[in-house]
Amino acid sequence: MDELERCLLVKQEVFVYKIPPRQSARGYRAADWTLSNPDWTGRMRVMEQNKKVRLKLEDRGSGELFAACPVEAYPGPAIEAVTDSSRYFVIRIMDEGGRSAFIGIGFSDRSDSFDLNVALQDYFKGVKKEDDILKEDNTPKVQLDLAFKEGQTIKVNINIPKSEKIKARGKGGATGMLLPPPPGGMGAKPALANDNNNKVPGTSNLTPLSSPVEARPVIGSSSIDLLCDLGGLEISPAPAPPALAPASVPSKADDPWGDFATAESDAKSSGNWVQF
Repeated sequence: MDELERCLLVKQEVFVYKIPPRQSARGYRAADWTLSNPDWTGRMRVMEQNKKVRLKLEDRGSGELFAACPVEAYPGPAIEAVTDSSRYFVIRIMDEGGRSAFIGIGFSDRSDSFDLNVALQDYFKGVKKEDDILKEDNTPKVQLDLAFKEGQTIKVNINIPKSEKIKARGKGGATGMLLPPPPGGMGAKPALANDNNNKVPGTSNLTPLSSPVEARPVIGSSSIDLLCDLGGLEISPAPAPPALAPASVPSKADDPWGDFATAESDAKSSGNWVQF
C-alpha cells in the first residue's frame, strides 16, 4: 500500500515563462524573459510522498496537471533562483517518459517566493537529521570498561566554599577566642564612691571625712569647717549608706581629733579664726 501524499505548500497564483538558453555560467536572468506576458498562469503545490518531493503546476479550476518538477535536494539542479530577482526561479520539469525541460516560474509577491524557499529547506533538513540518527543507531559502539582494576584507587577533591570554611572555623575555635574571667569572679561589685563615710574614725584613719564631735556642720553658721565644707556643690544626693551599729566614742586621749575639738569650741566662743 502506497503512503499518503502530504502537501507542504500551496500557492494559488504562479506565472510560467518560456526562457531562452543560458547565456553564461553565472546563471539565468529574469530580465531576459517577457515578464509582462506570462505563457501560463495557474496553481502550484509542493507534495511529498515516500520521501520524494514534487512541485506540481495545476490548473486552478479543474486541478489538471500541467507540469511536474521532481526535487531530490534543495538547493540543487531541480530549482535554481535567478541572479537579478528574488521572485523568479528556473525549474526542471519531467514527464513520465523521462524527458526534461527548463521553464521559468514567478510570483507577484516576494512573500510567496520566501515561503517556497522555507518549505523546501525545512523538509530537507528534517530528512538529513533522520538519516544521521539512523546512522548513529546502526553504527557499532565501542564498549568502554570503566570498572576499577584490582588495587586501583581514586582521589576525590571536594571544593568547599569560603563561607562554609569560615563557619566551620568559627564553630571550632569559638571557645579559644574568649578572654578568661577576672580573678574576683563575675559577681564582684564596684566599691561605692562614698564608702569612706561609713568608716568609724580611729587610729588607722588619720584624715576622716567628718568630725566625731559634730556629725554635720550647719551651713551658714559662725563655726568654721576646717575640712572645707563641700555640701553646696553636690549635684545629686549620694545614696544613703546602710545602717551601722553605733560606734563607741573614743576617749579624749585616744581621739586624734581632741585638739581640733578644743579649737572648735574656742572658735565658737570667740568667733575668730583659730590660730595654730
